[in-house]
Amino acid sequence: MTHLRIAGVPEHFNYPWELAAQEGLYQKLGLKLSFQEVPGGTGAMCSALAKREVHAALLLTEGAVLDVLRGSGNRLLKVYVSTPLEWGIHVPAASSIKDPRELAGRTVAISREGSGSHLIAIVDALARGFSLQGMRFQTVGSLAGARQAFARSDAEVFLWEKTMTQPLVDAGEFRRIGIRAAPWPAFVFSVQPQAYARYRDLWRPLLHGVVASAWRLQRRRGAAGELAARYGLQESQVEAWLQTVRWSGSWRRPAGALNRVVNALQAQGAIGPAAVPLDTIWPRSPCP
Repeated sequence: MTHLRIAGVPEHFNYPWELAAQEGLYQKLGLKLSFQEVPGGTGAMCSALAKREVHAALLLTEGAVLDVLRGSGNRLLKVYVSTPLEWGIHVPAASSIKDPRELAGRTVAISREGSGSHLIAIVDALARGFSLQGMRFQTVGSLAGARQAFARSDAEVFLWEKTMTQPLVDAGEFRRIGIRAAPWPAFVFSVQPQAYARYRDLWRPLLHGVVASAWRLQRRRGAAGELAARYGLQESQVEAWLQTVRWSGSWRRPAGALNRVVNALQAQGAIGPAAVPLDTIWPRSPCP
């Protein structure tokens, strides 16, 4: 039996992997699959891929592209969630900041340099016409780290997926002053290069099956309550999210989205200004 280790954030987007196990998908494919939840997010998962601690990971699109452009050799196989991630713009509840237009020059908490929370803060700043020269960042590792940074007054603003932060907003710990939707699909599936070659025939049926589980989840009565209980969220908010989220069944390379990511990374200074061929990021026909 083939043993695969897949990493993803401990969030509602990845519940279909748990559901697929319940439905017997992995057994049917001859797999023993371990889904490892990584609170540290895309940066931590890229590190796990580099160390061969996991075979594949569900990464934020922007982080996955940066990882490839920095020479990881990882293969991007398909879009996992095609809807954009909606990032809540948060400040401590007691902050005097009332409007995102007041954020220029503030200290921004980020999970890691080059992470989604780092890049989307820059995307938001550029959209508002702020100078990037005045931006200051505090690395906090995770959502839990951001809470600590707010409590210590080490950071003034933090961008994170809005559904996962809603309990902190409801509890009066965070205050959300805006939303920034990323201009690209939320998550892609990235495979460590040796694992890509070794298990080449498995990736397509595996991902097809997990996405099919996701589609069944959206149609299932009681799914919102199930997800709310699993992740500590409000059922009404999960219900609204289930109406809009789209797990992708397509294997097409998202060319336009990749170009937008590259432009944002160049604006951030994470990569150089030279043109980046899409085949460098996402080769065509990655799976049989």
